[in-house]
Amino acid sequence: MKGAMQPRPFMMHGPGGPMAPPQQQFGLTETRPPLAAMLRPRFNIPGLNPSAAAASAAGKISSTYDLVEPMRFLYVHVVKARDLPAVSPTGSIDPFVEVKLGNFKGTTAVLAGHHSPSWHQVFAFSATHLQSHLLEVAVKAKDLAGGDDMVGRIGFDLSEVPVRVPPDSPLAPQWYRLDGKRGEKLHHGEIMLSVWLGTQADEAFPEAWHSDAHGAAGPSAVASTRAKVYFSPKLVYLRVAAIGAQDLVPHDTSRPMNASVKLQLAGQVRRTRPGGPPGSPNPMWNEEFMFVASEPFDEPLLVTVEDRVGPGRDEPLGRIMLPLNAAMPRHDHFGKPVEPRWYSLARPSDDGEKKEGKFASKIQLRMSLDFGYHVLDESTYYSSDLQPSSKHTRKPSIGILEVGVLGARNLIPMKAKDGRSTDAYCVAKYGPKWVRTRTIMNTLNPQWNEQYTWEVFDPCTVITVVVFDNSQIGSKNGDARDESIGKVRIRLSTLETDRVYTHFYPLLALKPSGLKKTGELHLAVRFTCTAWVNMMAMYGRPLLPKMHYSQPISVMQLDYLRHQAMQIVSARLSRAEPPLRREVVEYTLDVGSHMFSLRRSKANFYRITSLFCGFASMAKWYDGIRSWRNPITTMLVHMLFLILICYPELILPTIFLYMFMIGLWNYRFRSRHPPHMDTKLSQAEFTHPDELDEEFDTFPSNRPADIVRLRYDRLRSVGGRVQTVVGDLATQGERAHALLSWRDPRATAIFIFLSLVVAIVLYVTPFQVLLVITMLYLLRHPRFRSRMPSVPFNFYRRLPAKSDSLI
Repeated sequence: MKGAMQPRPFMMHGPGGPMAPPQQQFGLTETRPPLAAMLRPRFNIPGLNPSAAAASAAGKISSTYDLVEPMRFLYVHVVKARDLPAVSPTGSIDPFVEVKLGNFKGTTAVLAGHHSPSWHQVFAFSATHLQSHLLEVAVKAKDLAGGDDMVGRIGFDLSEVPVRVPPDSPLAPQWYRLDGKRGEKLHHGEIMLSVWLGTQADEAFPEAWHSDAHGAAGPSAVASTRAKVYFSPKLVYLRVAAIGAQDLVPHDTSRPMNASVKLQLAGQVRRTRPGGPPGSPNPMWNEEFMFVASEPFDEPLLVTVEDRVGPGRDEPLGRIMLPLNAAMPRHDHFGKPVEPRWYSLARPSDDGEKKEGKFASKIQLRMSLDFGYHVLDESTYYSSDLQPSSKHTRKPSIGILEVGVLGARNLIPMKAKDGRSTDAYCVAKYGPKWVRTRTIMNTLNPQWNEQYTWEVFDPCTVITVVVFDNSQIGSKNGDARDESIGKVRIRLSTLETDRVYTHFYPLLALKPSGLKKTGELHLAVRFTCTAWVNMMAMYGRPLLPKMHYSQPISVMQLDYLRHQAMQIVSARLSRAEPPLRREVVEYTLDVGSHMFSLRRSKANFYRITSLFCGFASMAKWYDGIRSWRNPITTMLVHMLFLILICYPELILPTIFLYMFMIGLWNYRFRSRHPPHMDTKLSQAEFTHPDELDEEFDTFPSNRPADIVRLRYDRLRSVGGRVQTVVGDLATQGERAHALLSWRDPRATAIFIFLSLVVAIVLYVTPFQVLLVITMLYLLRHPRFRSRMPSVPFNFYRRLPAKSDSLI
């Protein structure tokens, strides 16, 4: 094992490197599904009765859910029952309703002791589960012996079931008299229900019991399979400045006091440095901190003044609990400045009933709730929301984003050891709105066909769609973690307006064992612009609200605040019912993306080098011109140069016309699909297994000491090379500074003397003549050129830098 874990030098293997690329395909696949948005005229819903009502329903769904394929469902709304007969000798009954269609059946809750129970529950049977032409609705009574007694039943022929699609009004439920076991009508017992054929556009769809989730056991498991919409809590920055204190009373007067302030808001804790002057009962701190607060502001700010009595030992001198409503709200930086206020500190005491004395220590604080910022809970590289916390300063929306989650194919089996495949669901996040599709159980090719809509306030934002396996279905206590399958990101600015993009997006999972393709997600995406002028004006506005520039937050502090915001969002959404689990939120927000990764370091290195490809191509073209490899091209360049010198007013128009022509030429090669995660750019296909194991290691590391030592040695090797590159860049800048700093007196004297000569020559010689002579000299034939470095290059390389002053 040690031989495999030896630290390797920082080698940048490109696509032609020593590791062969895998055979898997990670590109997008364009599709042409039969969507109403892509087909004209509108089509009929497949599977529905080809009648006038069905054709009308198809037209209605095509106008609302036009980015998904219509799916047929049989809906059964069980409302209530009345006058149910007793089935036990005591005269009581514990009724429930069983709805059965072929091999699929659903049951309502058992209502103990009710002869006229009320359920108000909807059952939805997918068209793929219509195994029978007869729908049976049975009212049963729970028996204490473990069996169920039949009270009565009623049957429906599916060919007689009406079709209903919104915006039609809901179908009115009706009373039906129950039939006995032999088919006779009962004298007592009626049930109110309604039955209809509809689609996923029905209002009853989200809350219905679905036959797709018939294997889920328990109410909590069934609830976790339903489609839901969530909203992130409203976040705001709390700015607290600890200025000073007065009349602090130490516990031990025999030693000097070393007071500091501890600020705590929920799980966020910040501390000041010891106040000065040392030992004074009136210390001054003048330190400012920022916290992330969420509405409603239930958590107070706990301020504690502590005295450092020893290493790791602090004794509280006083504390105060401040509600966040006491902070001054700020919506921009032009408002009234926040004035500091004095607060009385309560003395810490174990006896809570002891009365406070009239004397109290004081602390001066300045607090404000800064609504003018946007609280970042995502990485700025793929943020989906850039609006400020204040609703008063937000801009109107510029468009609508519609996403149709059609389905997936070839998912990997996540529950193979349990004899099942995958119970997949999708979560999409854009702005503060999260959506979750229903769970399709025990299939590797789920079909959701659910459509969701978001308001767009900035086109330069990203929507994230993740696929997870639902582990709550077979979990007994609900503490199982949902496993991630893959992720898709789409930047809205790369989409053409009013165009429907339908693609299979590869789902990629980077594990310690390597990169794997876990399936493909089928999405339909459309971005519609409703305010063209505002959208075009957005490209000239700052990316973030004004307060980020007028009162900027440091990078280190912003990273800390982003981490705290992610934790708050995760905790709040995990408390919803049903919960959007913490692992889902953290995976969507990429909580661990700030951790060090050698793979990401390589990817960023190649990104930097690719930026210089254009300059390298120009240098190669220039070298070919000056080497006279193609004499005709070189002569044409000479002619163009002489024309521009004779008519210098044509230089700038020519440059901009050239860029215009390049832009028109590149229009033919524009991307036809949204950019997706690039495995080669991410260096995911060629990463060494040890580097992946290091990337997925915990912080702090839990690996053996010998492995940690080997990785530390490799990190030192990488750091040494980065240090060399940074040092070379600094050396070049210091040499340019040394031209006039007289660090090398002789070099500076030579440079300023040559500068004087050049100035005199430029005064007496026309500028065009100098340019012609310079260009002809640079483009001279190779036979008149030496292979040795030029004189200016040699002079610059001999200039001194500060590298010789380093220890």
